[in-house]
This record gives sequence, structure tokens and C-alpha cells, in this order.
Amino acid sequence: MNNFSSRTLWRLGYHAKLLKTNHFRTAASNTSFPAVWMLLAQRSGTIPGLFVVVKKNTLFTMPKTVEDETNPELYLPHPGVRGMTLLNREAFKRTLVVPALKVKKEIVHRVLKSLKQSVLQRPGLKRVLEDPEDEDSRFVILDPHKVPEFSLGESEQQVLKELDVPAEVCKYHLELSYENFKSEEILRAVLPEGQEVTSGFSRVGHIAHLNLRDHQLPYRHLIGQVIMDKNPGVTCVVNKTNIIDSTYRNFEMEVLAGENNLVTKVKENNISYELDFSKVYWNPRLSTEHSRIVGLLRAGDVLFDVFAGIGPFAIPAAKRQCRVFANDLNPDSYSWLLHNCQLNKVHTKVKAFNMDGRAFLWGPVREELSKELPLLGEEQKTAFHIVMNLPALAVEFLDVFRHLLVGEPCSPAGLPTVHCYGFSKHSDPARDIQERAEAVLGTSLAGRCSTFLVRNVAPNKEMLCLSFQIPADVLYKRPCPDEAKPASKRLCTSQDCSEEKVLS
Repeated sequence: MNNFSSRTLWRLGYHAKLLKTNHFRTAASNTSFPAVWMLLAQRSGTIPGLFVVVKKNTLFTMPKTVEDETNPELYLPHPGVRGMTLLNREAFKRTLVVPALKVKKEIVHRVLKSLKQSVLQRPGLKRVLEDPEDEDSRFVILDPHKVPEFSLGESEQQVLKELDVPAEVCKYHLELSYENFKSEEILRAVLPEGQEVTSGFSRVGHIAHLNLRDHQLPYRHLIGQVIMDKNPGVTCVVNKTNIIDSTYRNFEMEVLAGENNLVTKVKENNISYELDFSKVYWNPRLSTEHSRIVGLLRAGDVLFDVFAGIGPFAIPAAKRQCRVFANDLNPDSYSWLLHNCQLNKVHTKVKAFNMDGRAFLWGPVREELSKELPLLGEEQKTAFHIVMNLPALAVEFLDVFRHLLVGEPCSPAGLPTVHCYGFSKHSDPARDIQERAEAVLGTSLAGRCSTFLVRNVAPNKEMLCLSFQIPADVLYKRPCPDEAKPASKRLCTSQDCSEEKVLS
């Protein structure tokens, strides 16, 4: 299979999985218009101005009445808002002249049903409005693109004749305001033409987390306010200001709009977590992956979570009656891990540690495996899983497993299974992460590992999970037959002893 086909299959798998994910929240998910309005938004046209923009001051005038019923941008914000950096909601007010039918209120429903192809269907706008001069009548608003000349076709006229409704189309002055436009429409109207519009974000409790590009930064506070306005429940909008490269995997952020409160509560896979978003790592896009790994566990299994964060693997595993050893180097993550274990009443099933990942593997993990594995019989059903979710570095930690234990291997079924996460920009990401792991482990994983595409992180950058049982010849150091001899006469000829000398 060539590189193009390989990457295409990976992306197909990613997008198929993404369709099942409910935790990736975007502004578009709550507020987007149908595709037709998105297409209209991409077309240009000339509409009379609402206000004049000058460099230092912005002068707003009263909105004008627009009667260009054939303009494809009829329902878009006025082009005069372009360049606005401080949100002025009043500037979005417009009055449009649209076609309408005057109908007796008792037959409004029948008219809507009969003329559903011609009636206005735009979300957020009422298609039936009261007649201030006649309480027994209503105005049914028609789509100006379907009734461009303020006159109905023969079929529509025949329908109205059967309903005993005059076929006369009148002109109705429809008022539009900031509330009638969706976030992506507002941002597309404000930002420079041709530049990417950000309406997508991660939702973490009451916080909307953006990753703005450089050209969007001058508009960041306006963008934040629009996102907050258009998404109920969002009371704080933040923008990441640097790449996650710190020891504790958190990042600096700027509050763009709303309250400066970054302690929040989230719910993932029916489990609640509390966290300080500014001090710990949390990614709502990993919900499906957390569920996938936990779904592999059975009651009585043992989970070692090397980079546990606030507990999205550890806590649901404990809920499944597994024994859990969870570790994180970040003291804030460790504190929230303890808090969330208490919150979810699994604190007696989770042993938490605040250690470096290597120290955790060399210490508690090694100790527990040394104690448990020799006791496993052929019928023993306990499985040991080691999760290493630090995709930027986890592969480099795999060398810890080389001769981690001393003695004879347990039964093959009892060997621990590692779930190691990594990033790849390779054209064949599965092969890339496997080869990198093999190089660190010092052995081949061909035929004894599986690779799962977690998500696309950026263009040509994938996040993957490599799962494999640690080979016995990697995990165990076997004593030399003559190691009891004096050091001066000892001769190690086995492969294990030679490797140990190199490692030491």
C-alpha cells in the first residue's frame, strides 16, 4: 500500500470515529446555519453601508432599509462591520424588506404546510409575525430567494386559491439584530476577507478554549465575546498563548471574555471531574479513547497509569472494580486526582503517586509486578495494563521495561500489556510509532502489537496508541548460570548478561 493510501485510510478511520464523539464542542455545533447560508456567506456583493470605519474612531449611523431582494447576501451582517475589534452589537442592526402573505390566524398552519418550499426557513427568525393593525391576521414571511419578484408562481397561487387566501404578496419590513446572526457569520463579517475564521473550540465545563492564529489575535476579545454570547453556559473564554512544552503539560492562557474563573467541573462518560484548567491537562477530545481503554479492563485487573492527570483512565477503571496505581508528576494534577477519587468514591481503590514517570515504573510498578506475577497460574485471569498517555515523550520511557524484573518469566498470558501513546508526522504513522518503540525496547514487535489512531492533532500529525504485551525477553533479566562465582572468574556469555553490561 502506498503512502497516500495508507494515510487516507487512517484519516477515514479518524473521521468515522469523530462522528461518534459528543464531547468535541464547537460554536458551530450549537449555532451554525444550514449549509446554504454558509455558501451565501462566501459570496461577495454590495450592500449599502451601516457605518463608516476610520482608523482611531468608529462612527455608527442609523441602519438603512435594504430592498435589494435578489442580493445573495441579504441576511448577512453588513460589510461595514469588517475590521471591528471592540464588539458593538448595535452595529449589526438592519431592516430588510422581505415578501410576506397576510393570512387569517386560524389557517396559518395550513398555509405553512402547503407553502413549505416558499416560506422562510432561516433558524432564529420567526416566520409567522403578528399584524399590529389586525389582531385576527398574521404575516407569513416568505423566503426572498424563493419569491424574488414579490410574486408567487402559478402552483403557489393555486394553493392559496384553494385555501381562500389572497395571493397578493406584500412587503414586510423585517428587523435583524446581532441576536439573529450566528457566530461564524459575525466573525466572517468582521475578520479580513479571505482569512480563516475560528468558530470551533473545546468546551471544558463553563470554559471555551480557543487556539487562535496570529491573524486572529487583534480580534481575540471580540471573538471571545461572540463565542460566549452564542453558546449558553459558556461564561469564560480563553486562548492558549504557547505550546504545551512545560514539565507539567499545562499551558499559559489569556482570558478573552467573561469571568476569570478557571476552576470548573466536567462530565465524561458519566463520571464527574473537577479541575483548575490553568494548572492541569484536560482534553475533551480524548473522551472516546478513555472509554476504549477502560472497556478493555475487567473486574480484578490491575491498571498502572503512569501519566494519570486528574484521573480519566484511573477513576473509571476503579469504577469497574479494578485495582489502580495512578501517578502524575504535576503536584496540581496529583491533588485534583485525589480530589476526584474522593468525589467519585473510589479513593479506597486507587493508590495515587506524585512521582516522575520513570521513578514510578522503577518503584511501585516494579514492586507490584515482582510480587504479583510469580503468583499467576495458568488459570489466573488477572490482567495487568500499563497506560502511558504522554504522547510527546512516552515512547522514550519504554526503555524502563528492559530487564525491569529479575527471574523466570511468568506465563505468557500474564505479561503486562502496555498502551503507549505517541505523535507521528510520518506518511505511515502506524509503522513509524512501532519502529520507534522497537528501537527503544531493543526487540521486534511484529505480529504482537496493535496500533490505534486516536485523533488528528494537526495537518499531517496524528496521535496514536500502540498496544503490546511486553515480551518476556525484554521484561526479565535472567541470572547468569555462573554468577555465584567470584567476580574475577565470572564469565557472562548469555545475551541477557551482555545486554545488562551495555545498559549498566
